[in-house]
Amino acid sequence: MIRSLDHLVLTVQNLDATIAFYRDALGMEARRFGENSERIALHFGSQKINLHEVGKEFEPKATVPTPGSGDLCFLTDEPVDRLSTRLQSAGQIIIDGPVQRSGAKARLMSIYLRDPDGNLIEIANEI
Repeated sequence: MIRSLDHLVLTVQNLDATIAFYRDALGMEARRFGENSERIALHFGSQKINLHEVGKEFEPKATVPTPGSGDLCFLTDEPVDRLSTRLQSAGQIIIDGPVQRSGAKARLMSIYLRDPDGNLIEIANEI
């Protein structure tokens, strides 16, 4: 029945800090959308992350939208050891990895860091 994930939503404390992290550290593109271009999404590949600022969420929303409650895994073709070095050079803190994990379709070699809200971000190569 379910074919793929189209988008997910993150509730965030600070839109500018979140956009800067996902754009500058992870290479996503921020785009405005909606009737009056009042909403913001982070695009990557054929997916996107819609952003809801805490206290200004769009309806419908999660029952208890909370910044920092996400745990996301992104796949990359860039070797994660090289990505880890690049991210650390840019001031990002790698909290774990590279380590092997299980993914949806394959084994993964992963690194972990946190976004400005404390969401756990896993970036992985399929191995």
